[in-house]
Amino acid sequence: MTVTVHGLAVSRGVAIGRAVIVAATRLDVAHYFITPDQAEAEIERLRRARAVVVEDIVKVQQSLHELGSHDAHPELNALLDVHLMLLQDEQLTGAVKHWIRDRHYNAEWALTSQLEVVARQFDEMEDPYLRERKADLEQVVERMLRVMRGVGSAVAAPASDGRSGRETPLVLIAHDLSPADMLQFKQSVFTGFVTDVGGKTSHTAIVARSMDIPAVVGARSASHLIQQDDWVIIDGDAGIVIVDPSPIVLAEYGFKQRQGEVERERLQRLKSTPAITLDGQKIELLANIEQPEDAVAALKAGAVGVGLFRSEFLFMGRNGQLPDEEEQYQAYRRAVEGMQGMPVTIRTVDVGADKPLERNVVRENDYLNPALGLRAIRWSLADPAMFLAQLRAILRASAHGPVNLLIPMLAHVSEIRQTLALVQRAREQVAAAEQTVGEVRLGAMIEIPAAALTIPVFLRHFDYLSIGTNDLIQYTLAIDRADEAVAHLYDPLHPAVLRLIADTIEQANAQGKPVSVCGEMAGDVAMTRLLLGLGLRSFSMHPTQILAVKQQILRSDTSKLAAWAKTVLAADDPAALVVD
Repeated sequence: MTVTVHGLAVSRGVAIGRAVIVAATRLDVAHYFITPDQAEAEIERLRRARAVVVEDIVKVQQSLHELGSHDAHPELNALLDVHLMLLQDEQLTGAVKHWIRDRHYNAEWALTSQLEVVARQFDEMEDPYLRERKADLEQVVERMLRVMRGVGSAVAAPASDGRSGRETPLVLIAHDLSPADMLQFKQSVFTGFVTDVGGKTSHTAIVARSMDIPAVVGARSASHLIQQDDWVIIDGDAGIVIVDPSPIVLAEYGFKQRQGEVERERLQRLKSTPAITLDGQKIELLANIEQPEDAVAALKAGAVGVGLFRSEFLFMGRNGQLPDEEEQYQAYRRAVEGMQGMPVTIRTVDVGADKPLERNVVRENDYLNPALGLRAIRWSLADPAMFLAQLRAILRASAHGPVNLLIPMLAHVSEIRQTLALVQRAREQVAAAEQTVGEVRLGAMIEIPAAALTIPVFLRHFDYLSIGTNDLIQYTLAIDRADEAVAHLYDPLHPAVLRLIADTIEQANAQGKPVSVCGEMAGDVAMTRLLLGLGLRSFSMHPTQILAVKQQILRSDTSKLAAWAKTVLAADDPAALVVD
C-alpha cells in the first residue's frame, strides 16, 4: 500500500531507490555508582574512548583527501572538524570528571549527564544553525559510548544480494545520522537521504546540499514506517517521501527525475556566465560560508566573493576558551586566500549570553528570550578586549586580499559610535605593532526594524549595508522561527517586511552605497524577481543555490520588474502576486 510521509525539503531533486534502514542509534546506558578509588580508571576509559573516536574521524578525513578535490566536499570536512572540536571541548569531556569524581557516577552515566547539561544550552540558542549543532554533540557522545561498550558503527555497508544488486539505486532512511557514518560510503551509493529529525540547517541537510542529492528531514516516523528494501521516492522539492509507489506514480517521478538531471546539467553550464539581466544590469552573486574551507565550494559554484563569513563558528563549543587573535587571523587569512582575490565579508561574532561559549555565569533571566538579550554587537561591546582581538585579526587578514567588515544587530546611534571608536582603536593597535593592513570597508547588518527605519543614520557612518532577512522577519512579525506553534506565521512576503526591505534598498541606492541581502530570501528563487524589481543588485546565499538564482537573473528584465514590484508592495496579500 502506498504511503506518503511529509517532512522538510532541504535539498532539491527527486531520488528513487530501495530503502536502506538505519535504526535509531540511542544506546541504553548503565547507571551505577563507583567507589572513589575507581574514579581515575573511569576517567581513563573516557580518555581512551575519545582518542578512538578522534582517530576514526581523522581517518575519514584522510580518506576524503585521497579522493581528490572533485569528491572531497569541503562542507563534509567542516562538519567533521566540528565533531573534532566538540571532542576536544573541556565543557563536555572535562566537566564529565566532576560527575565521576564528585558524584561517583560511572563513565557512561557521567558522559550522558553532562550531555543533558550542554544540550539544554544548545536548545536555548536563537540561531537555528547553532541550535541544530546539538545533534552533532549527541552523535559525538554516541560514538564514545559505542567505543566504551565495544559496539560497532550504527551504519553497516549495504549488502549486494542477487535481487537488488549494486546497480539498484539506494536511499538512506534513518532516525538521524552523523557525517562520519554517511561518509563510510562512496558518494555514488546513496541517491538520497530521509531522516526522522533535523531541520533545514541540520548536518544531514548540509551534507545533502553539498553532495547535491535530494533529501527530506524532520519526517518524524519515516524510519519506522518504511521497511528494509521498500521502493521509495524522495521528492526534495515538495518535502515528501512516497513509500511503495504505484507504477503510474513511479513513472511520473521517473520523468521528473530525468528532467531534474537535465536541468542540473544546464545550470552547470551557467557557472562561467556573468550574472547579467536581459536589460544589462550586472548582478553580484556571493556565497555565505561558515568555515575557511568553504571557500572551495564558493568558487566551485561560481561565486564572485563571500557576502557573509559567519565568524561565530570559530567561537562556539570552547567552554569560554575563545580563539585568540592569532588563531582568528589564521582562519580569516585562509578564507581570504581561498577566494583568490575576490572580496570576503567577515561578520563579527554573532552570539550571546545564551551560547555555550559564555564565560561568566549566565543569569536565569537571560533565558527568557535570548533573541532579545545580550547578543551580537551588544555582546561584543560588553567585552571590548574580545572585540578588539577579533577586529585586529580581521584587519590583519585584509593584507592578503580584499576584506569587508560587517557588524551585526546594530540599532542605536550610541552602538554605532562605540563600534566605530573600537574599530579605530584596533587600527591604531595594528599600526603600532607594524602589521600590514589592506583597505577594509565597514558595513552594517540591517536586521532590526529600528535599523531599517533609520537607514539615513547608517548610510552616514557605513560604506555598505547587508540585509539579514531571517532576523528582520522574526523581529518585525514577533515570530520565533524555532517555535513550531507559530512558525507558519513566519512570512517573508508580509507587507511590513517587504516595505522595510524595499525602503532600505531604495535609500542605499539613492546614496550610491552598496546593499545586499544575505538571508534565506537571497537564495530563494521564488524571491529573485521581486528582489531585482526592488532594486537589489547583490545577493549572498549558500553556494549550492547560486546557479539556480543566476538562471532566474539571466531570464529577468529589471526595467519591467520594477513596476511589478511596486504593485506587489502595494498589495494586501503580496504572496498572491509572487509566483515561483
